[in-house]
Amino acid sequence: MNSVNEQDERRRKRRRRRIQVIVIYTAIAVGLAWFFESQATTTIIFIRHAEKTTTDDRDPGLSPAGQKRVDELTRQMLYADVIQGVDAIYSTPFKRTQQTVQPLADALDLPINMYDASDTEAVLEKILKRHKGKVILVVGHSNTLPVLIANLGASKRVPPIAEDEYDNVYVIAIPWFGKTKTIRLRYGEPYVPPAVEG
Repeated sequence: MNSVNEQDERRRKRRRRRIQVIVIYTAIAVGLAWFFESQATTTIIFIRHAEKTTTDDRDPGLSPAGQKRVDELTRQMLYADVIQGVDAIYSTPFKRTQQTVQPLADALDLPINMYDASDTEAVLEKILKRHKGKVILVVGHSNTLPVLIANLGASKRVPPIAEDEYDNVYVIAIPWFGKTKTIRLRYGEPYVPPAVEG
């Protein structure tokens, strides 16, 4: 009788140990999954607003060429991430920047987050804090994009953007560990630099 009770007790102990091991491994797996998800690569896509009208207006909207570029941008960015696309959109408060991203924001049902073009550090801090591991589109200006990119530590060698150059797309990948990478792409009607007379 005692040996039967002892065997039952040993079986119960083994079952408890197995359950404890399973619970511990499950907790470790969940913890590791959470850790790696929270440390995912953040991708920021920087673009300049599309072509603006040439009126004397202090806050010009987009020209017909700019509208055409916006259509192409929306087509390109709608599925920028294989799974869902852009997660957040940031724009300066000018008509030309807002009009550049409004169709994409509408298509993705996202708000446009406004930022102050003169405070590049604040917007980058906000983006990196709120959108870690996400894909973010930031629209800016020819004089602010190189500063934004440099402030991320991505590249200090972003060439100046000409007044009539609108086709650059800068993709910055910020991994949780390792070096930040910068890729420059082009979209829409290509920029043709003026011929140098000599």
